[in-house]
Amino acid sequence: MSLSNNTMETETKKIRVCFVSPKAYPIFNPDVQSVFGGAEVDLYLIATELAKDDRFDVQFVVGDYGQPEIEQREDVTLIKSLDVNKNMILQGGKIWKALRRADADIYMHEACSLGTTLIAWFCKMKDRSFVYRTASTREINGFYFREHPICGVFVKWAFKNADFLITQNEQDVQSLMSTLNLPAIVIPNACHIPETLPAINNTILWVGRSLPVKRPDIFIRLAGHFPNNNFVMICPEGTGDNHYKNLLNKAKSFQNLTFLKHVPFHEIDHYFEQAYIFVNTSDSEGFPNTFVQACKSGTSILSLNVNPDNFLDKYQCGFCANGNWDGLTQKLQEWTASEIALKLGENGRKYIEQTHNIRKIIKQYKSLFNQCWRKANPGMRLD
Repeated sequence: MSLSNNTMETETKKIRVCFVSPKAYPIFNPDVQSVFGGAEVDLYLIATELAKDDRFDVQFVVGDYGQPEIEQREDVTLIKSLDVNKNMILQGGKIWKALRRADADIYMHEACSLGTTLIAWFCKMKDRSFVYRTASTREINGFYFREHPICGVFVKWAFKNADFLITQNEQDVQSLMSTLNLPAIVIPNACHIPETLPAINNTILWVGRSLPVKRPDIFIRLAGHFPNNNFVMICPEGTGDNHYKNLLNKAKSFQNLTFLKHVPFHEIDHYFEQAYIFVNTSDSEGFPNTFVQACKSGTSILSLNVNPDNFLDKYQCGFCANGNWDGLTQKLQEWTASEIALKLGENGRKYIEQTHNIRKIIKQYKSLFNQCWRKANPGMRLD
């Protein structure tokens, strides 16, 4: 039996996937020095790895940083939308226009806001698939909805209309079911793993934006308690942070603390590789990309509060102080006076190879995107 021309076209058609994250453009273009976070890194890594497969046509809606309307970087088509320095709510039309221009089968987003609802609504109106990945535990444990009662109503609607919800750990799957009665799947954060590492590791590192939830002040306080150790802090100014200058002034008062306002994404691994201890002081996270970066660099993790799925203990790659300052300082004292941190770093390296290798992770996304396409195109297949 011969196939019709329409069927033949469908069988050879690429699956068009569009990622939406306006602040991700500086990762694609290192010449642009602007703030981005873990959600942007997540989607950048997935998009660029997916683009290596000829069966997928990968697009990415980014913000307006003065670049051309359409740009090709790392085999990903970048579509310019809104100005990230202006009120994003008032620029919804630019996002909508970019989504329409992408004309994708599947749209994927991370880090909830009213923009999430806009993307979900677009997908519903255009009969396209919407995939959402949580960026933080706070998005689904009830905290976000208490802090944003009005916006939260619309975000809940977006979540309920997603074809797939993805979380960063199993605890968040349970939390999402408890809070919103919605099912989700876990896909770990992805990373590229270097084959070799430098022999010298002699710094204590902190990386993150200057947001209150990240608690950068605690790391500065920690540096003051350990004047004989070298601390490095990479801390770009967070959006809406009115206390950044005060943070800078505090950091300058400690000679053993190097404070860096900006490091390009493609250079950040160097600092993890030079560190033997990575410190996380956040009140809450999902599964921080910085944990992944630390583990793949053979760097031990000392966390004040965050320990998703208890992995620091399970894989013996770090320690969580469960919010206790004395526990944090005591453990740091032990690690700086022994070889414990180096052994924990080796364990973390083994864990990351098993769980977060992007070559393994991308297979899960390809399977998910194929499911989305089949759901929208019953009875058809892709070669």
